[in-house]
Amino acid sequence: MDYGMIGKIEKAKRYAEQRERIHFDQFTVTFNGDNNPHKVTFSDNGWHCDCGFFASRGVCSHTMAMERILEPMLPLAASVPEAA
Repeated sequence: MDYGMIGKIEKAKRYAEQRERIHFDQFTVTFNGDNNPHKVTFSDNGWHCDCGFFASRGVCSHTMAMERILEPMLPLAASVPEAA
């Protein structure tokens, strides 16, 4: 392996540990829920999920789970307040 590739691998490891460097603008995931798979999207600092609960409340377990997973990589405006 050449030194250039070794350097890139080391840099990738360092970046992976510094998640605050990464900021999502938009993405779509399939979340395999207990009953059905759901499409969860993030764009324009906001969430959307195709589940019925999100349609009525504007938040759901799928979007809250994604927030917990990606918290340091999302803009502050994207966070949804959780019930105590």
